[in-house]
Amino acid sequence: MEFNVDLIKTIEDDDKRIVNLYYDDKKIVVPESLAIILDGNGRYAKKHNLSREIGHKMGCEALEVILEESVRLNIKYLTVYAFSTENWKRSEEEINALFNLFFIYLNKVHEKAIKNNVRINFIGDIEKFPKKLSDSCKKLMNDTKDFNRQVFSIAFNYGSRDEIIRAIKKMYSDKVDIDNLSESTFSKYLDTYDIKDPDLLIRTSGECRLSNFLLWQVAYSEMYFTDVLWPEFDKMELYKAIISYNNRERRFGGRLDRSK
Repeated sequence: MEFNVDLIKTIEDDDKRIVNLYYDDKKIVVPESLAIILDGNGRYAKKHNLSREIGHKMGCEALEVILEESVRLNIKYLTVYAFSTENWKRSEEEINALFNLFFIYLNKVHEKAIKNNVRINFIGDIEKFPKKLSDSCKKLMNDTKDFNRQVFSIAFNYGSRDEIIRAIKKMYSDKVDIDNLSESTFSKYLDTYDIKDPDLLIRTSGECRLSNFLLWQVAYSEMYFTDVLWPEFDKMELYKAIISYNNRERRFGGRLDRSK
């Protein structure tokens, strides 16, 4: 879809807490649940002759912008892919740099959460992180547990296949009746048990795959792939993704009655 950015505008509501999005004077429906694969930090660094560490730092800064804008747009659930179970294959130097950056960034996330009444959640196995980092994650969850404007979930040491295997092990431990197992019961054992399945999934940097992210949860999500590298993904790019989402017909396996 070709966008005329001049036709995109936002209008604050009366109390200036929520922004309504319009395209060509048509009000745009915002997804209740949004997931993003944050891809392209390394390529951004290479493109601008920067270190990979700086590329990741710029990616964190982009996420700060999108987090605040998603709150303003009244998106109730934002889930981002920050560190996968496969990322352990990277060099020890890069992993340590990422951990240091995450620790610093979580302090900024804490400030944003307090300011915007956002509950912070982590999905994945954070116990395998250095204790200083995992303790910081737990504190952040505890400090924001009563906030309700948005649930911001960060996938840390997350892989969907790992999540599914862990869910099966928990069901086995709880002696779940497998013969009567339902999708809703199984979903309760996933890391995302209290998060609405994504209406829209965005992936940046031109890759068109899920990379082991929310495989169960995105069964009927709309997907939006863009060549924009994550550190360059700004509010306008978010608007474009949401406007594109509005042009989809979500049937969930059924048919639309086009006679109406």
